[in-house]
Amino acid sequence: MSLAKCTFAAAALIGANLGWSAAAQAQAVVIRSTGPSAAAYPMGRKLPAGAAVTLKAGDQITVIDQAGSRVLSGPGSFKLDSAVNRGAGGANTALAALVARGAARTRTGAVRGDTEVPTEALRPENAWYVDVSRGGTVCIADPAQVVLWRPNRAETGNGTLYGADNTPAEVTFRAGSAIKLWPVATMPVVDGQTYRFTSPVGQTVKITTRLLVDVPEDPVAVAALLAEKGCAEQLEVLSSAQAAPAE
Repeated sequence: MSLAKCTFAAAALIGANLGWSAAAQAQAVVIRSTGPSAAAYPMGRKLPAGAAVTLKAGDQITVIDQAGSRVLSGPGSFKLDSAVNRGAGGANTALAALVARGAARTRTGAVRGDTEVPTEALRPENAWYVDVSRGGTVCIADPAQVVLWRPNRAETGNGTLYGADNTPAEVTFRAGSAIKLWPVATMPVVDGQTYRFTSPVGQTVKITTRLLVDVPEDPVAVAALLAEKGCAEQLEVLSSAQAAPAE
């Protein structure tokens, strides 16, 4: 085969692979849904590229795709393609931050002045944090470093994790910190296992862990994986990213 033919064949193969990759990722994922059509567009539903979304009055869904994040409000019909005009730069940055992995960082509230205290948050600042106030099925990206999160960081907080055999592991959040590393040395994180977390200030919650393999970096792929594994609370965290309304 001549050099020209080899070059053409290689280019065609690369183009085919790129096309397959784009097709594999060209989808949107519903990360929040309210209104009359919520059952038709439940959280976690995957929508193919170019799909038309028809909403009724009172409907509102948040989706993320390769072009960014946006809110669709009914009534109306919307096509999910890259040609849609939207200001997604901020949303992309926020979504990337929500799925970023790495060492846990202690985040404290304002401390300037005697009257200022750490605030209470509704959701974690990272999708991989385990919310001990809600529990549920939680997807784990790194079982060696799992971060527990609490909504109110104003005071020192104590809690207890129980394994499947009721073995306890004490957890202490220091005042001003919302996060604490899961005590993996005494209680390893096991795929499919259900743990209990109790504390004096909240209800007992059950936490079922799903260990992930080959976690993607792309927020859309992460959302699709969370939906597949049933990690609804983490999808709710993704929905908190700034999203631009469709035009």
